[in-house]
Amino acid sequence: MSCGGTGACTCGGKSQTVAAINGIALHEAGEQLTAEELRERAWGELLRQEAVRQGRLPLHRELTSPGISQGDEAVIQAMLEEQVPLRQPGDEECERYYAAHRQRYVQGRQSQVRHILFAVTGGVDVSALARRAEQALLELAHRDAPATRFGELARELSNCPSGAQGGDLGWLRPQDCVPEFAKAIFDESDARGLRPQLVHSRFGFHIVDVSARESGEVLPYAQVRERIAMELAQRSRATALHQYIRVLAGKAVVEGVELEAAETPLVQ
Repeated sequence: MSCGGTGACTCGGKSQTVAAINGIALHEAGEQLTAEELRERAWGELLRQEAVRQGRLPLHRELTSPGISQGDEAVIQAMLEEQVPLRQPGDEECERYYAAHRQRYVQGRQSQVRHILFAVTGGVDVSALARRAEQALLELAHRDAPATRFGELARELSNCPSGAQGGDLGWLRPQDCVPEFAKAIFDESDARGLRPQLVHSRFGFHIVDVSARESGEVLPYAQVRERIAMELAQRSRATALHQYIRVLAGKAVVEGVELEAAETPLVQ
């Protein structure tokens, strides 16, 4: 006998829980979604329902979410701009940020770099990979290592296309690199100076050789004030938007999906 297709159907011995927001299903029974896809649908449905509650979108009478159309998206965006306006920081706040992050506003800063990448990929033995990288670094650090050895090892071992050019990456600016890589090649206070070093990034292990650095100069506050104000305003709004949707989740009946909820009012 059929179970009637309820949200917790166990026909065939398999549970098919349907996630829902305030009783509105986010997907059809049996539809396979990743946890991230399900959360994105849940956040979208929370915002759609809030727009309906405010009279900005028409009532949806079905028990499955209609999703977000382009027209709905424009209405929701207008709602968010009204409910969570962009807050403009004052001069004092901008000046404090500038004083604490002066290195972010350096112009002309660059380093000449080459590297050997030992990439971390699915199924790789990370410990063995790290040991291989360390062995190569020790070989390069030996006082009898020929000047050509770095390029030879890059061609032999590197998982980066630059290996074909002996690991040469040319002149890089901080914004050209992921943060952990940039920190290693632009930290002029590092006691290791320009000697090759092992760097761990999200891509794997790098033997990094910095052959030259140009320090550049810090741009004056007046020149970057508008940029700082926009950065702070966008950061503040992102925090406020996150809090806004968490408050919506805290007021909703959420089923079958994990959402971060809050009961505190919106703050910026």
